[in-house]
Amino acid sequence: MYIRPALILAAITVTWMLQPLHGQEVESKSVKFLINNLPDTQPPAIRLMSPFIPENDTFQTNTKEFDLIGEVTDESGVKFISVNSDIRNINEAGIFSSRLVLEPGKNQIRLVTSDVLDNVAEQLYTVEYIPPVPTLADKISESSKYYGLIIGIDNYHDPDLPDLQNPVKDAGKLYELLISRYSFHENEMVILRDATRNDIVGALDHLANIVTPDDNVLIFYAGHGTWDERANVGYWFPADAYLNTTANWFRNSTLVDYLKTINSKHTLLITDACFAGAIFNTRSGFKKEDKAYELLYNLQSRKAMTSGTLTEVPDRSSFTRYLIDRLNENENTYLSSEQLFSSFRIAVINNSDAIPKYGEIRNVGDEGGDFIFLKKE
Repeated sequence: MYIRPALILAAITVTWMLQPLHGQEVESKSVKFLINNLPDTQPPAIRLMSPFIPENDTFQTNTKEFDLIGEVTDESGVKFISVNSDIRNINEAGIFSSRLVLEPGKNQIRLVTSDVLDNVAEQLYTVEYIPPVPTLADKISESSKYYGLIIGIDNYHDPDLPDLQNPVKDAGKLYELLISRYSFHENEMVILRDATRNDIVGALDHLANIVTPDDNVLIFYAGHGTWDERANVGYWFPADAYLNTTANWFRNSTLVDYLKTINSKHTLLITDACFAGAIFNTRSGFKKEDKAYELLYNLQSRKAMTSGTLTEVPDRSSFTRYLIDRLNENENTYLSSEQLFSSFRIAVINNSDAIPKYGEIRNVGDEGGDFIFLKKE
Protein backbone atom coordinates (compact mmCIF):
# COMPACT_ATOMS: atom_id res chain seq x y z
CA MET A 1 0.00 0.00 0.00
CA TYR A 2 1.18 3.47 -0.72
CA ILE A 3 -0.39 6.70 0.71
CA ARG A 4 -0.58 10.26 -0.53
CA PRO A 5 -2.02 13.27 1.40
CA ALA A 6 -5.71 12.67 1.97
CA LEU A 7 -6.86 16.29 2.26
CA ILE A 8 -7.92 18.43 -0.66
CA LEU A 9 -7.44 22.18 -0.49
CA ALA A 10 -10.14 24.27 -2.11
CA ALA A 11 -9.61 27.98 -2.77
CA ILE A 12 -12.11 30.81 -3.13
CA THR A 13 -11.33 34.37 -3.91
CA VAL A 14 -13.31 37.32 -2.45
CA THR A 15 -13.02 40.71 -4.14
CA TRP A 16 -14.31 44.04 -2.94
CA MET A 17 -13.71 47.75 -3.60
CA LEU A 18 -13.33 50.35 -0.93
CA GLN A 19 -15.69 53.28 -1.05
CA PRO A 20 -14.17 56.52 -2.37
CA LEU A 21 -13.07 58.92 0.34
CA HIS A 22 -13.39 62.61 -0.42
CA GLY A 23 -13.41 61.80 -4.15
CA GLN A 24 -10.26 59.71 -4.09
CA GLU A 25 -10.19 56.38 -5.85
CA VAL A 26 -8.76 53.34 -4.15
CA GLU A 27 -7.67 50.01 -5.57
CA SER A 28 -9.87 46.92 -5.35
CA LYS A 29 -8.60 44.28 -2.97
CA SER A 30 -8.74 40.48 -3.34
CA VAL A 31 -8.24 37.98 -0.58
CA LYS A 32 -7.87 34.22 -1.15
CA PHE A 33 -9.31 31.99 1.52
CA LEU A 34 -8.30 28.26 1.71
CA ILE A 35 -10.97 25.83 2.77
CA ASN A 36 -9.46 22.65 4.18
CA ASN A 37 -10.71 19.12 4.90
CA LEU A 38 -13.06 18.59 1.95
CA PRO A 39 -13.42 14.73 1.80
CA ASP A 40 -12.12 12.58 -1.17
CA THR A 41 -15.13 10.72 -2.60
CA GLN A 42 -13.51 9.29 -5.74
CA PRO A 43 -12.40 5.59 -5.80
CA PRO A 44 -9.04 4.56 -7.24
CA ALA A 45 -8.62 4.34 -11.01
CA ILE A 46 -7.69 0.98 -12.53
CA ARG A 47 -5.90 0.65 -15.86
CA LEU A 48 -5.06 -2.71 -17.44
CA MET A 49 -1.66 -2.70 -19.09
CA SER A 50 -1.50 -6.31 -20.29
CA PRO A 51 -3.38 -7.88 -21.88
CA PHE A 52 -5.34 -5.17 -23.59
CA ILE A 53 -9.04 -5.91 -23.10
CA PRO A 54 -11.42 -3.53 -24.90
CA GLU A 55 -14.26 -2.17 -22.82
CA ASN A 56 -17.41 -4.32 -22.97
CA ASP A 57 -15.56 -6.90 -25.01
CA THR A 58 -14.13 -10.39 -24.50
CA PHE A 59 -10.44 -11.13 -24.64
CA GLN A 60 -9.68 -14.46 -26.34
CA THR A 61 -6.55 -16.51 -25.82
CA ASN A 62 -5.29 -20.03 -26.52
CA THR A 63 -2.85 -19.85 -23.60
CA LYS A 64 -4.01 -21.57 -20.41
CA GLU A 65 -1.91 -19.33 -18.14
CA PHE A 66 -1.02 -15.67 -18.53
CA ASP A 67 0.02 -12.64 -16.45
CA LEU A 68 -2.49 -9.86 -15.84
CA ILE A 69 -0.63 -6.57 -15.31
CA GLY A 70 -2.30 -3.32 -14.32
CA GLU A 71 -1.97 0.06 -12.64
CA VAL A 72 -4.08 1.46 -9.80
CA THR A 73 -3.90 5.13 -8.72
CA ASP A 74 -5.63 7.37 -6.19
CA GLU A 75 -4.85 10.82 -4.77
CA SER A 76 -5.62 9.72 -1.24
CA GLY A 77 -3.64 6.50 -1.43
CA VAL A 78 -4.57 2.96 -2.46
CA LYS A 79 -5.53 0.62 0.32
CA PHE A 80 -5.64 -2.65 -1.70
CA ILE A 81 -6.28 -4.23 -5.07
CA SER A 82 -7.64 -7.77 -5.45
CA VAL A 83 -7.88 -10.01 -8.50
CA ASN A 84 -10.61 -12.62 -8.10
CA SER A 85 -10.52 -12.03 -4.31
CA ASP A 86 -6.74 -12.49 -4.22
CA ILE A 87 -5.04 -9.42 -2.69
CA ARG A 88 -2.08 -8.38 -4.84
CA ASN A 89 1.03 -6.39 -4.00
CA ILE A 90 1.30 -2.87 -5.40
CA ASN A 91 4.69 -1.31 -6.06
CA GLU A 92 5.59 2.36 -5.60
CA ALA A 93 4.44 3.17 -9.13
CA GLY A 94 1.03 1.62 -8.49
CA ILE A 95 1.72 -1.48 -10.64
CA PHE A 96 0.26 -4.87 -9.73
CA SER A 97 0.25 -8.28 -11.42
CA SER A 98 -1.50 -11.61 -11.11
CA ARG A 99 -0.85 -15.03 -12.67
CA LEU A 100 -4.13 -16.42 -13.95
CA VAL A 101 -4.93 -20.05 -14.79
CA LEU A 102 -7.90 -20.30 -17.11
CA GLU A 103 -10.55 -22.93 -17.65
CA PRO A 104 -11.79 -23.69 -21.16
CA GLY A 105 -14.53 -21.24 -22.14
CA LYS A 106 -15.29 -17.83 -20.66
CA ASN A 107 -13.58 -16.79 -17.42
CA GLN A 108 -14.70 -13.79 -15.33
CA ILE A 109 -11.89 -11.63 -13.97
CA ARG A 110 -13.02 -9.40 -11.06
CA LEU A 111 -10.84 -6.54 -9.85
CA VAL A 112 -11.75 -4.71 -6.65
CA THR A 113 -9.80 -1.79 -5.20
CA SER A 114 -10.20 0.67 -2.35
CA ASP A 115 -8.45 3.80 -1.24
CA VAL A 116 -7.59 4.67 2.37
CA LEU A 117 -10.94 6.46 2.72
CA ASP A 118 -12.77 3.25 1.73
CA ASN A 119 -13.87 4.47 -1.67
CA VAL A 120 -14.32 1.23 -3.60
CA ALA A 121 -14.17 0.51 -7.33
CA GLU A 122 -14.89 -2.74 -9.14
CA GLN A 123 -14.20 -3.79 -12.70
CA LEU A 124 -15.19 -7.01 -14.48
CA TYR A 125 -13.45 -8.51 -17.51
CA THR A 126 -14.16 -11.60 -19.56
CA VAL A 127 -11.32 -13.78 -20.84
CA GLU A 128 -12.24 -16.68 -23.11
CA TYR A 129 -9.79 -19.55 -23.17
CA ILE A 130 -9.93 -21.53 -26.40
CA PRO A 131 -7.61 -24.54 -25.99
CA PRO A 132 -5.46 -25.19 -29.05
CA VAL A 133 -6.40 -28.24 -31.06
CA PRO A 134 -3.72 -30.85 -30.27
CA THR A 135 -1.62 -31.84 -33.26
CA LEU A 136 -0.28 -35.29 -33.97
CA ALA A 137 3.10 -34.04 -32.72
CA ASP A 138 1.46 -32.99 -29.43
CA LYS A 139 -0.17 -36.40 -29.01
CA ILE A 140 3.04 -38.26 -29.79
CA SER A 141 5.16 -36.09 -27.49
CA GLU A 142 2.67 -36.44 -24.64
CA SER A 143 2.25 -40.20 -24.67
CA SER A 144 5.08 -41.80 -26.66
CA LYS A 145 8.82 -42.31 -26.64
CA TYR A 146 11.15 -43.05 -29.53
CA TYR A 147 13.62 -45.83 -28.78
CA GLY A 148 16.56 -46.59 -31.03
CA LEU A 149 18.97 -49.53 -31.29
CA ILE A 150 21.77 -48.67 -33.72
CA ILE A 151 24.26 -51.46 -34.58
CA GLY A 152 27.37 -51.10 -36.73
CA ILE A 153 30.03 -53.79 -37.13
CA ASP A 154 33.38 -53.22 -38.84
CA ASN A 155 35.74 -55.66 -37.14
CA TYR A 156 35.26 -59.43 -37.02
CA HIS A 157 37.01 -61.96 -34.82
CA ASP A 158 37.13 -64.54 -37.59
CA PRO A 159 40.02 -63.84 -39.99
CA ASP A 160 37.96 -65.48 -42.74
CA LEU A 161 35.34 -62.74 -42.41
CA PRO A 162 36.74 -59.57 -44.02
CA ASP A 163 36.57 -56.43 -41.91
CA LEU A 164 34.45 -53.56 -43.15
CA GLN A 165 35.24 -49.83 -43.25
CA ASN A 166 31.93 -48.00 -43.02
CA PRO A 167 29.17 -49.61 -40.86
CA VAL A 168 30.41 -48.17 -37.53
CA LYS A 169 30.82 -44.73 -39.06
CA ASP A 170 27.38 -44.91 -40.70
CA ALA A 171 25.79 -46.06 -37.45
CA GLY A 172 27.34 -43.10 -35.62
CA LYS A 173 26.06 -40.63 -38.21
CA LEU A 174 22.54 -42.00 -37.99
CA TYR A 175 22.63 -41.99 -34.18
CA GLU A 176 23.67 -38.33 -34.03
CA LEU A 177 21.16 -37.32 -36.71
CA LEU A 178 18.20 -38.94 -34.96
CA ILE A 179 19.07 -37.24 -31.66
CA SER A 180 19.73 -33.81 -33.13
CA ARG A 181 16.87 -33.51 -35.65
CA TYR A 182 14.18 -35.97 -34.59
CA SER A 183 12.30 -36.94 -31.43
CA PHE A 184 14.88 -39.45 -30.23
CA HIS A 185 16.47 -38.72 -26.85
CA GLU A 186 19.92 -39.88 -25.88
CA ASN A 187 18.72 -41.77 -22.81
CA GLU A 188 16.37 -43.83 -25.02
CA MET A 189 19.04 -44.64 -27.62
CA VAL A 190 21.62 -47.45 -27.67
CA ILE A 191 24.47 -47.60 -30.15
CA LEU A 192 26.49 -50.83 -30.41
CA ARG A 193 29.83 -50.71 -32.20
CA ASP A 194 31.36 -54.06 -33.21
CA ALA A 195 28.62 -55.80 -31.26
CA THR A 196 28.79 -59.47 -30.33
CA ARG A 197 25.78 -61.73 -30.44
CA ASN A 198 25.33 -61.34 -26.67
CA ASP A 199 25.44 -57.55 -27.07
CA ILE A 200 22.63 -57.68 -29.61
CA VAL A 201 20.53 -60.12 -27.60
CA GLY A 202 20.99 -58.04 -24.44
CA ALA A 203 19.90 -54.85 -26.20
CA LEU A 204 16.81 -56.53 -27.66
CA ASP A 205 15.95 -58.00 -24.24
CA HIS A 206 16.18 -54.50 -22.80
CA LEU A 207 13.79 -53.12 -25.43
CA ALA A 208 11.34 -55.96 -24.82
CA ASN A 209 11.29 -55.05 -21.11
CA ILE A 210 10.83 -51.28 -21.33
CA VAL A 211 8.89 -50.51 -24.52
CA THR A 212 5.16 -49.82 -24.07
CA PRO A 213 2.33 -50.06 -26.63
CA ASP A 214 2.50 -46.26 -27.05
CA ASP A 215 6.19 -46.21 -27.99
CA ASN A 216 8.12 -46.36 -31.26
CA VAL A 217 11.23 -48.42 -31.95
CA LEU A 218 13.85 -48.07 -34.68
CA ILE A 219 16.43 -50.85 -35.13
CA PHE A 220 19.33 -50.28 -37.52
CA TYR A 221 21.91 -52.90 -38.46
CA ALA A 222 24.94 -52.47 -40.72
CA GLY A 223 27.44 -55.30 -41.12
CA HIS A 224 27.87 -58.67 -42.77
CA GLY A 225 24.91 -60.93 -43.46
CA THR A 226 24.27 -64.17 -45.26
CA TRP A 227 21.50 -66.36 -46.65
CA ASP A 228 21.26 -70.14 -46.25
CA GLU A 229 19.39 -71.20 -49.37
CA ARG A 230 18.95 -74.81 -48.23
CA ALA A 231 17.39 -73.83 -44.90
CA ASN A 232 15.71 -70.74 -46.34
CA VAL A 233 17.12 -68.70 -43.43
CA GLY A 234 18.87 -65.33 -43.33
CA TYR A 235 21.47 -64.27 -40.73
CA TRP A 236 23.28 -61.25 -39.35
CA PHE A 237 26.95 -61.76 -38.54
CA PRO A 238 27.81 -60.25 -35.14
CA ALA A 239 31.46 -59.41 -34.48
CA ASP A 240 32.06 -62.82 -32.85
CA ALA A 241 30.51 -64.86 -35.68
CA TYR A 242 32.65 -67.57 -37.28
CA LEU A 243 32.05 -68.99 -40.71
CA ASN A 244 32.64 -72.59 -39.63
CA THR A 245 29.83 -72.57 -37.04
CA THR A 246 26.43 -70.89 -36.77
CA ALA A 247 26.65 -70.70 -32.96
CA ASN A 248 26.98 -66.89 -32.90
CA TRP A 249 25.08 -66.14 -36.07
CA PHE A 250 21.93 -64.11 -35.47
CA ARG A 251 18.97 -65.62 -37.32
CA ASN A 252 16.28 -63.53 -38.95
CA SER A 253 13.76 -65.81 -37.28
CA THR A 254 15.22 -64.88 -33.88
CA LEU A 255 14.89 -61.21 -34.79
CA VAL A 256 11.27 -61.77 -35.82
CA ASP A 257 10.60 -63.42 -32.46
CA TYR A 258 11.98 -60.34 -30.71
CA LEU A 259 9.81 -58.06 -32.84
CA LYS A 260 6.81 -59.99 -31.52
CA THR A 261 7.87 -59.46 -27.90
CA ILE A 262 8.79 -55.76 -28.28
CA ASN A 263 5.26 -54.49 -27.72
CA SER A 264 5.59 -51.14 -29.50
CA LYS A 265 3.16 -48.97 -31.40
CA HIS A 266 5.51 -48.94 -34.36
CA THR A 267 8.74 -50.77 -35.07
CA LEU A 268 10.93 -49.92 -38.05
CA LEU A 269 13.82 -52.19 -38.98
CA ILE A 270 16.51 -50.76 -41.26
CA THR A 271 19.10 -53.28 -42.42
CA ASP A 272 22.16 -52.55 -44.54
CA ALA A 273 23.70 -55.98 -45.03
CA CYS A 274 24.08 -58.68 -47.64
CA PHE A 275 20.90 -60.71 -48.19
CA ALA A 276 18.99 -58.34 -45.89
CA GLY A 277 15.81 -58.78 -47.90
CA ALA A 278 15.32 -62.25 -46.44
CA ILE A 279 13.46 -60.63 -43.54
CA PHE A 280 10.46 -60.17 -45.85
CA ASN A 281 10.15 -63.92 -46.48
CA THR A 282 10.33 -63.20 -50.27
CA ARG A 283 7.19 -61.07 -50.21
CA SER A 284 7.36 -57.66 -51.85
CA GLY A 285 6.17 -55.13 -49.34
CA PHE A 286 6.39 -51.83 -51.14
CA LYS A 287 3.05 -50.07 -50.89
CA LYS A 288 1.81 -47.00 -52.68
CA GLU A 289 -1.24 -45.99 -50.65
CA ASP A 290 -1.11 -42.40 -49.43
CA LYS A 291 -2.86 -42.15 -46.05
CA ALA A 292 -3.15 -39.37 -43.51
CA TYR A 293 -0.31 -39.30 -41.00
CA GLU A 294 -2.61 -39.61 -38.02
CA LEU A 295 -4.32 -42.66 -39.46
CA LEU A 296 -0.93 -44.19 -40.22
CA TYR A 297 0.25 -43.47 -36.71
CA ASN A 298 -2.90 -44.82 -35.04
CA LEU A 299 -2.56 -48.21 -36.72
CA GLN A 300 0.16 -50.52 -35.44
CA SER A 301 3.05 -51.22 -37.79
CA ARG A 302 6.06 -53.50 -38.19
CA LYS A 303 7.96 -52.22 -41.21
CA ALA A 304 11.41 -52.87 -42.65
CA MET A 305 13.61 -51.31 -45.27
CA THR A 306 16.71 -53.09 -46.51
CA SER A 307 19.64 -52.28 -48.74
CA GLY A 308 18.97 -55.25 -51.00
CA THR A 309 17.01 -58.41 -51.54
CA LEU A 310 18.81 -61.77 -51.66
CA THR A 311 21.99 -60.24 -53.01
CA GLU A 312 25.31 -58.96 -51.74
CA VAL A 313 25.79 -55.27 -51.11
CA PRO A 314 29.06 -53.29 -51.12
CA ASP A 315 30.89 -52.06 -48.02
CA ARG A 316 30.51 -48.43 -49.10
CA SER A 317 26.74 -48.32 -48.99
CA SER A 318 24.69 -46.03 -51.21
CA PHE A 319 21.66 -47.18 -49.22
CA THR A 320 22.78 -45.76 -45.87
CA ARG A 321 24.32 -42.68 -47.47
CA TYR A 322 21.06 -41.68 -49.14
CA LEU A 323 19.03 -42.70 -46.08
CA ILE A 324 21.04 -40.28 -43.92
CA ASP A 325 21.00 -37.56 -46.59
CA ARG A 326 17.21 -37.64 -46.90
CA LEU A 327 16.70 -37.59 -43.15
CA ASN A 328 19.08 -34.65 -42.90
CA GLU A 329 17.42 -32.73 -45.76
CA ASN A 330 13.86 -33.27 -44.58
CA GLU A 331 12.09 -30.09 -43.45
CA ASN A 332 8.64 -31.58 -42.81
CA THR A 333 7.37 -32.15 -39.29
CA TYR A 334 6.17 -35.63 -40.18
CA LEU A 335 7.97 -38.12 -42.39
CA SER A 336 6.65 -41.65 -42.76
CA SER A 337 9.04 -44.53 -43.32
CA GLU A 338 7.38 -45.19 -46.67
CA GLN A 339 7.96 -41.58 -47.75
CA LEU A 340 11.55 -41.79 -46.58
CA PHE A 341 12.17 -44.97 -48.54
CA SER A 342 10.49 -43.55 -51.65
CA SER A 343 12.68 -40.47 -51.48
CA PHE A 344 15.95 -42.38 -51.94
CA ARG A 345 15.02 -45.73 -53.54
CA ILE A 346 15.70 -44.64 -57.13
CA ALA A 347 18.95 -42.92 -56.11
CA VAL A 348 20.22 -46.17 -54.60
CA ILE A 349 19.26 -48.18 -57.68
CA ASN A 350 20.94 -45.66 -59.98
CA ASN A 351 24.16 -45.60 -57.94
CA SER A 352 24.67 -49.24 -56.99
CA ASP A 353 23.91 -52.77 -58.09
CA ALA A 354 21.50 -53.27 -55.19
CA ILE A 355 17.73 -52.98 -55.27
CA PRO A 356 16.50 -51.75 -51.88
CA LYS A 357 13.28 -53.13 -50.49
CA TYR A 358 10.53 -51.86 -48.20
CA GLY A 359 7.44 -53.39 -46.67
CA GLU A 360 5.77 -54.95 -43.67
CA ILE A 361 7.35 -57.78 -41.73
CA ARG A 362 4.86 -60.60 -41.81
CA ASN A 363 3.25 -62.29 -38.80
CA VAL A 364 4.52 -59.81 -36.18
CA GLY A 365 1.44 -57.61 -35.76
CA ASP A 366 1.50 -55.10 -38.62
CA GLU A 367 -1.96 -53.50 -39.01
CA GLY A 368 -1.25 -51.21 -41.94
CA GLY A 369 0.14 -48.22 -40.04
CA ASP A 370 3.54 -46.64 -40.45
CA PHE A 371 6.51 -45.44 -38.42
CA ILE A 372 6.47 -41.62 -38.36
CA PHE A 373 9.70 -39.67 -37.96
CA LEU A 374 8.82 -36.57 -35.91
CA LYS A 375 11.17 -33.67 -36.58
CA LYS A 376 12.11 -31.39 -33.72
CA GLU A 377 10.91 -27.79 -34.00
